[in-house]
Amino acid sequence: MKLIVKGEEKEYKEGLTLAQLVELEKIETPQYVTASVNDELLSAGEFEKTLLKDGDVLEFLYFMGGGGL
Repeated sequence: MKLIVKGEEKEYKEGLTLAQLVELEKIETPQYVTASVNDELLSAGEFEKTLLKDGDVLEFLYFMGGGGL
């Protein structure tokens, strides 16, 4: 199946979960990442049960806290 991961079209096997994709893509600190699948935000706790489909568009987001001046 074809997925668009971080703006790049890639080929993966059918039946891939988001958790498996995070591993394959070697995403740093996966426990702190949020994924966007077709513009829907998913937390790390949802990765195991999220089955990816052909044509899905994925981005990985890290939210950074900021400090005052």
